[in-house]
Amino acid sequence: MPSAQRRTQLDPQSTPGALQEMVPNDSFRAVTPSDTLAIKGGPARALYVGGAGDVVAVNENGVAVTFAAVPAGTVLPIATARVNDTGTTATNIVAL
Repeated sequence: MPSAQRRTQLDPQSTPGALQEMVPNDSFRAVTPSDTLAIKGGPARALYVGGAGDVVAVNENGVAVTFAAVPAGTVLPIATARVNDTGTTATNIVAL
């Protein structure tokens, strides 16, 4: 098989389901922290943090947890229904 057609282990066609499970099933969504409003489009499976700081994530059961000093460029692999405005200092947060 020509090298251009070889499939690697990360190719979703050669490893069924591997990448599909990592790729969000919805579009990326900018997160506007709010103490009352849920993330638009439904809960996120993960959060990308573009600007360093604290993230106060709230799960679907209403439990809030502060992730302190999250570095810029971090992906938090957490299911999140809302990001609280109070206590969140990180910026450029994207729901995945």
